[in-house]
Formats: sequence, C-alpha cells, structure tokens
Amino acid sequence: MGIVKIADELHEEARRASAVMCRSINAQAEFWMKIGMLAEANPALSFNEIMKQQFEVAHVRLAEVAAA
Repeated sequence: MGIVKIADELHEEARRASAVMCRSINAQAEFWMKIGMLAEANPALSFNEIMKQQFEVAHVRLAEVAAA
C-alpha cells in the first residue's frame, strides 16, 4: 500500500461520489482507477460494456437478479 497525492478538487469529487455510490473515498478512487485503466486498454468499449464484462468475470448474473 502506498500514498497517492491528488489535487484537492479531485479528492472532493471522490468524496462526493463515494457518498452517492455508498463506497469509501478510497474505494471510489480505486473504482475510478480500475475503470480508467480498463477504458485505456479497451478504447472501443463503452463504460456499460466494461461494466458488463466485469460482472461476467465476477460471475454476477444480472439477468437473474432483474427477473426476480
């Protein structure tokens, strides 16, 4: 684990977003970093496509949850 310095404004945005998404500030920042890395590695994919792939990797069955 290490320390990452970010701009105060970005930290405030992460704090606000974390409250909306029910995540810690660190978890929100990690989420943004992971999605950003995946987006850079897969520029043809949309955010929704990236999320769908991540749910599939985690074996989350969204269709079954939605049908219940």
